[in-house]
Amino acid sequence: MQDEFIKEIIPKIFLTDSPSGYDGEVNNVIGEILKEIGYSYEILHKNTILVKVEGKDNTKVVATSAHADTLGLMVRSINSDGTLSITNVGGPLAPTLDGEYCKIKTRFNGVYTGTILSKSPSVHVYPDSKSMPRDFDHLVVRIDEVVKNKDDVLKLGINNGDYIFIDPKTTITKSGFLKSRFIDDKASVCLLLGVLKELKEKGIKPNFMTYFYFVHQEEVGHGASALAKEISEFVTCDMGCIGLDLAGNEYACSIAAKDSGGPYSYELTTKLIKLAKDNKINYVVDIFPFYGSDVGAAWHAGIDCKGALIGPGVAASHGMERTHLDAIKETMKLIFLYLTN
Repeated sequence: MQDEFIKEIIPKIFLTDSPSGYDGEVNNVIGEILKEIGYSYEILHKNTILVKVEGKDNTKVVATSAHADTLGLMVRSINSDGTLSITNVGGPLAPTLDGEYCKIKTRFNGVYTGTILSKSPSVHVYPDSKSMPRDFDHLVVRIDEVVKNKDDVLKLGINNGDYIFIDPKTTITKSGFLKSRFIDDKASVCLLLGVLKELKEKGIKPNFMTYFYFVHQEEVGHGASALAKEISEFVTCDMGCIGLDLAGNEYACSIAAKDSGGPYSYELTTKLIKLAKDNKINYVVDIFPFYGSDVGAAWHAGIDCKGALIGPGVAASHGMERTHLDAIKETMKLIFLYLTN
């Protein structure tokens, strides 16, 4: 189901920088893909992309979504030695950032490259090079320019509040693994685009008027807070968790019964489980203990709808993530069935 299309668009989506709040570039990429497969769309005030697809019955409106924003960093301050102190955007796993390549996007003077490093980056020099905490107070960015002090950095046009883009290192292996930063949630962006392409190519209408949302600011808690009031059901596609006592894995679609915000809609979640079971989709049902989704954002904003969460199982979330293309396919099958069955 759109296997080659998914592989084709993964690099386009994943290699476009889009930390929460910086959404123009990825919107351009998503917009071009939507145009190529034959859809018009709206861009809402929060820069959410909305695609409306007419159904067989337009008296009921349902919605699905994926969030295009990722984790990231910003310049917190410029240090006297010309390095940059950092602040997090969302919740990247700080120890995994030590040694990562990055780009610094200035507001007016272009882009510079750099490396995220510990403040004690050399075993030959610093006695605490191995023991220093890898957190946002002890990591800095070394800029790939001749800078010896704060004034040199300011002359480049770099300033507090500039975004720092983390290299996603996106790779698809011969064995079918997708390994990259930000599989949460760019894998779901890709699979929803695949669903839209499948609907268009097969000439299939969803059962009901369906709103596809490509959301921003999910990683900072308020992504889908501006959904249309007429929506009665909302199934968001996000990552499934893996680890400890959870059932999720890199080959299956995870269906969440509950996250840290509380239970999802019993009736809608049960419907999704039955669809997966009856259609032999590889799925698991899980509880996500440290997790929130766009359904929670919609509910907190007062959207009166049933809500559910599904997504491909993703290992090492908020760090160097990995999933298998099979998990993306299984999730795509389930959301397609939900919309058309």
